[in-house]
Amino acid sequence: MTERRFQVLKLNNFKPLREVVFETLREAIIKGVLKPGERLMEKQLAENMGVSRTPVREAIRKLELEGFVRVIPRKGTYVSEISFTDVREIYEIRASLEALACGLAAQRAAPEQIEEMKRYLAEEKDYLVIEDLSLTVKTDVGLHELIYQATSNERIMGIMNNLKKHLYRLRSTSLAYPGRKEKSLEEHQEIVQAIAKRDVELAQKLGKEHILRAQATMFALLSKGEFK
Repeated sequence: MTERRFQVLKLNNFKPLREVVFETLREAIIKGVLKPGERLMEKQLAENMGVSRTPVREAIRKLELEGFVRVIPRKGTYVSEISFTDVREIYEIRASLEALACGLAAQRAAPEQIEEMKRYLAEEKDYLVIEDLSLTVKTDVGLHELIYQATSNERIMGIMNNLKKHLYRLRSTSLAYPGRKEKSLEEHQEIVQAIAKRDVELAQKLGKEHILRAQATMFALLSKGEFK
């Protein structure tokens, strides 16, 4: 049963209600207010937040797509659990792909793509200043997707799209760890600089190290018992 752990939502004139509900629930999962394995009840969540069940239902669908919850037919909706095996398997794949993608981007990125990467870095820095995790994650996703596009390799982009459901949950969780957002920005800056200099070996090395550091952050969280 979901206890009252939310304030009645304050409406945002710039965002649809379903998006406000989605961001509220996602933040609650990332911060551990809603625990891994916990069942989510639409009616109780709606009552807690002072909204109807419709935006809650829409938010849960989106949370499922991004890997934050799992819906079990005839049983209900549960906060997704994260295991050491999940983290190890996903990051093993991603570390290798990231190294390949960064190396290929250093060879193939068009000048305008490199300039776009730099714009993403500027945005990421701005969002750190205002401490907006949601926008920081969105910018992180956008920068990495631009690097994949710069490889001109459709299969790399296809594989990463297949992993996207799992990656968003892990990315959001690791970036919420104290100090990780700032370190991630530094790593992104180094990667983009290597790509801009067309230094293939350095870009590969930095890309792989970036993912392995994110993996280490997730292992640290799991070791502390913050996730099942």
